Amino acid sequence: MTLTGKTALVTGATSGIGRAVAERLASQGAAVIITGRDRVRGDEVVATIAAAGGHARFISADLGDFADVQRLAEAASDVDILVNNAGVFPGGPTAQTTQDSFDLTFDVNVKAPFFLTATIAPRMAARGGGAIINVSTMAATIGMDGLAVYGASKAAIESLTKAWTAEYAAQGVRVNTVAPGPTRTPASAAMGEMFDVLASSTPAGHGATPEEIAAAVAFLASDDASFVYGAILPADGGRVAV
Repeated sequence: MTLTGKTALVTGATSGIGRAVAERLASQGAAVIITGRDRVRGDEVVATIAAAGGHARFISADLGDFADVQRLAEAASDVDILVNNAGVFPGGPTAQTTQDSFDLTFDVNVKAPFFLTATIAPRMAARGGGAIINVSTMAATIGMDGLAVYGASKAAIESLTKAWTAEYAAQGVRVNTVAPGPTRTPASAAMGEMFDVLASSTPAGHGATPEEIAAAVAFLASDDASFVYGAILPADGGRVAV
């Protein structure tokens, strides 16, 4: 797979899955625009990609701030690949969920990718096509105690994947989703032993690395997936299959 000559925008690319995706796309020839809130971490990712011979630049953006979403959409609108990866995942009982937590989750996980796509997809279509890959979660498919808001936000993204396929496929824009299971990232490290319990519940018996999820995203971004439209690709060690 080669992405030489392509430009990719990866949201939430300063750590975890997003960073692995950015590095994978760059290793395959794409020029990558990295976004996140932390410039220090963003510059570190850019330097890592450059040291490996790739091309990247960083745009600071807080996707919980709609003005930042609009600014990012305009600054990086002419891209061939959009990876809607950034997300927040608060946990806890429904009765203890605050309105602020609910609103932030849907602002970052649904509203931001919606309006990034609203700006970027038509420009992809005008240039002859492109690829949009959304990052979801197995919690969008299976009910998980304590993840009601997060799962609902990602279920919305999976529904948008299908709606955007109906809207943009004939214009050459492929929209697909990767739905990871337990993945070892700096964020999941905070779960401690609970992560190991969750990971061992998959048929694979263990969690994924960010690089394994990035490989799935890179496939959907490439011409090797030229006839894949509207797919929800589980990358969860078989969890939603049983």
